[in-house]
Amino acid sequence: YNFEYRLSLPIDRQRSSTDQRSGLGSLVEISFDNEVATSFLNYASSHHVTPFQLGLATFYTFLFKLTHHQKDLCISSLNANRYRNELQNVLGMFVSTLPYRIELNSYWTFDELVKFVHGKCLSILSHSHYPLQHILADFHLNQSNIAFLETVFYFVSMSFDMSQLSVHGTSLEEVSLDQSTEVAKFDFMSTFIYNPLRDNKKLSCFFVCSNDLYEEKTLENIARRFQYFVSQLFTMNPSVKELNLWNIPINNLQIILPEEANELHKILFKKVSNSINEDDICDVIFQVVVKGFLMTRNPIN
Repeated sequence: YNFEYRLSLPIDRQRSSTDQRSGLGSLVEISFDNEVATSFLNYASSHHVTPFQLGLATFYTFLFKLTHHQKDLCISSLNANRYRNELQNVLGMFVSTLPYRIELNSYWTFDELVKFVHGKCLSILSHSHYPLQHILADFHLNQSNIAFLETVFYFVSMSFDMSQLSVHGTSLEEVSLDQSTEVAKFDFMSTFIYNPLRDNKKLSCFFVCSNDLYEEKTLENIARRFQYFVSQLFTMNPSVKELNLWNIPINNLQIILPEEANELHKILFKKVSNSINEDDICDVIFQVVVKGFLMTRNPIN
């Protein structure tokens, strides 16, 4: 594996290996309605996978589309690292960083991808006791040059009311992520949060990206695409579910936004004057397809 291999994400600026990080970042939060959250959890339950595994499979699918169909996807995630029973109730920080690499087949259905990710996660966790720094040392690598550490996925399930948390009589206050919007430890980080205590918007997602690479407008556009993609994938609308997105090849899934689809539809089906030759028509169609399907950085107004 080439540890310097990078995902072809839609960055706005290149950064050389010698550039110093500014540490500045932008945050965008997206929320899903309760129908999508319920469908997401029902899918996880019926397919015998954890919410983390389903979220990871969804994120892999989105990255596959966002990177123009890159099949070798390696990212990192955090693990509680309490692999022994005696560690479950011990106070302390045991969290470790694990690499999650997948070589997907573009003809897999979403169901097949979820099943594969489930098995991959179990395999990774069985070796979670081996520290990442030892893995890198085995290959004589410096952690600062490892590309997959810059793309991070995380899933947080809230199991209690943080506002009621206290230790030895001292009340602890929850800090909003909005207060850390100017800090980016990684280039690209996506965090799913499931909070069953909320009346609405139980499932949400935060994107935090480095300002060294991304304009805020680009991040907002990525987040909008992800929100629309997840909403389509887990909608409970019967008329939409007839499309059965879980059972078509992931290669056929789209992250194109509705306004882009409308523009594409208008141009493709617009009456073309007889004065325009066939080559010109093909050129127009090509420009629209590139604009719509190969990830424009700015939404179409």
